[in-house]
Amino acid sequence: MSVTETPAATRDDADQLDAKTQRTAVRERYGRIAAESGSCCDDTASCCGETAAEDTQVSTQHGYSADDLAAVAGDANLNLGCGNPTAIASLDAGDTVLDLGSGGGFDCFLAAREVGPDGHVVGVDMTPEMVETARDNVAANDASNVEFRLGEIEHLPVADASVDVVISNCVVNLSPDKPQVFREAYRVLRPGGRVAISDVVLTADLPTDLRTDPESVAACVAGAATISALESMLTEAGFVHVTIEPKADSDEFIREWDDALDLSEYIVAATIEAERPEAGA
Repeated sequence: MSVTETPAATRDDADQLDAKTQRTAVRERYGRIAAESGSCCDDTASCCGETAAEDTQVSTQHGYSADDLAAVAGDANLNLGCGNPTAIASLDAGDTVLDLGSGGGFDCFLAAREVGPDGHVVGVDMTPEMVETARDNVAANDASNVEFRLGEIEHLPVADASVDVVISNCVVNLSPDKPQVFREAYRVLRPGGRVAISDVVLTADLPTDLRTDPESVAACVAGAATISALESMLTEAGFVHVTIEPKADSDEFIREWDDALDLSEYIVAATIEAERPEAGA
C-alpha cells in the first residue's frame, strides 16, 4: 500500500480539543483500562481480541514474535500499541532506554532483555493506574533493571543527557503538544542518542466529528499528525537523520479499531526514527 498525504491532511486549530480536555480523556481511558484487569476492549473500540488466540494475533500484527510474547509475564502486554519499537531500536548491552507512555510495561521488559543487567530501562506514564500495574509487573518479571515513573511525556522526570535510546508505542499521537515531546526527548538523550518510535500518522483529513471527539483522541486516532508535520517537529527539535516509514500492512489491524468506520482510510502505523547529533557535530 502506498501512502500519500493529501492537501486535506492538515489541521485547523479551531477544530481541535483543548489540551486539558485531551489529557483528561487520555488519562481516564487508560486508567480505566489498567483497572479493568488488563483489557483494552470496551464498547467503543476493538483494539484486541476476545480470546487469548485473538490477542496473540493482534500482537503478531503489531510485529511481536512468539518469543517476545512468551518472555514477559503478568499484565504487561495490553495490546495498546501499533508496532514493536524494540524491534527497530537496535539496543545494545548496557544502554539506558526511556519508554514514553510505558503503559503496563511490555516494551520496557522486552528492552530490558536487550540491554542486560548492565543496562537500565525507565518507563514514564501519566496514568497512576498504569504506573501501578507496571510496577506490579516488575516483580512478576524479576526485572531489577526496570523502573517506572509517573509523569507527562511533555515534562519528563528524567535528567538531561542521561538516555541512549527513547522508544514509544502509539503514544506521541496522544499528546496535545508534540513539538514539546520531541524537545524533551532531545533534552534527555545523550549526544549520539536516538529515538525509535512506533506510532500512527495521518494520511487524510478526519471527519470533524472525530477530530473533536475526546474518545477519538484517546483511542489513538484524532491526535495523529502527518508525516511532514512530524518531520518538521523533529528537525526543529534538533534531530538529524529523521526517517518516517509507514507500515503497509497496518490496515489489517487499524480497520478493527472502529466498527462503523474504516480508519485505515485516514491513518496508518509508521516507524519514526531520528538521532541527536554527536557532540560538536
